[in-house]
Amino acid sequence: MTRDSGADHPVYGRPTLSELVAAVRESLQDAAAGTGLPPSGYSARVAANVLAIAERELARGAADQRAYDSLLARLGAADEAALAAQIRAGDRDHELAEIAVLLRGIVAARLAVAHPGYDTPGRG
Repeated sequence: MTRDSGADHPVYGRPTLSELVAAVRESLQDAAAGTGLPPSGYSARVAANVLAIAERELARGAADQRAYDSLLARLGAADEAALAAQIRAGDRDHELAEIAVLLRGIVAARLAVAHPGYDTPGRG
């Protein structure tokens, strides 16, 4: 499957980039039409934070997705659910340390998009 920088990136899970942008659009449409909550500083901050997440995903999503796909291929797993099932079944006990190191990189990438600085003590 070919992905471009504007596509949803499964590495980040849900909500997807499309879902994030759609939620902001719907909120703004409702507020503009007077059918939703009246605009407030809080809702503006939420929308700004969601759009910042979308911006970071657009900037690094393709590279993170390639790394994620490579990790799954290296581990011979179709997806995270399959890998988790193998771990639960004890089929991966001999390589848990290596898997943990590899997954930490993916978690760091997810945090860099969803909540930059969270993995840095004193910043999150």
